[in-house]
Amino acid sequence: MAELRSMLTKLGFKDVQSLLQSGNVVFTGDGRSSADLETLLETEARKRLRVDIHFILRSAEEWNTIVTKNPFRDEAKNDPGHLLVMCLKKSIGKREVTALQAAIKGRETVRGNGRDLYFVYPDGVGRSKLTHAIIERTIGTNGTARNWNTVLKINGLLEER
Repeated sequence: MAELRSMLTKLGFKDVQSLLQSGNVVFTGDGRSSADLETLLETEARKRLRVDIHFILRSAEEWNTIVTKNPFRDEAKNDPGHLLVMCLKKSIGKREVTALQAAIKGRETVRGNGRDLYFVYPDGVGRSKLTHAIIERTIGTNGTARNWNTVLKINGLLEER
């Protein structure tokens, strides 16, 4: 995370902060689109850090929408560790969400579309057959998931700005 923060700072981004060792970084952008920034950061990470990773960015406003549009209010309050948000690299529609719902073999639930999905794993992620690989293969794009507690911590960092 220190190397990632350093890379962002050297690229000219301001107010760079990371959240623990979670892979989440909050920073002030330079006006470029999220897609352009993702491409830049992926290229620079390969070059500077020698890692091939996907960056998935959300603006502070988009992150706030993730929090406020959560369709699983009860789970957020009563069982936040089993509620996950997956931010997607590309937008998906109803067809992909329907296919994902059909792929569920357990008690998991999914809602959302566009670039964000909400999952409830009532029996825990570790025991679920609805794996990250199955999700990405079914919807046709990369994503990164965070549990609700981490979503709120990121939101707290953004609100401090």
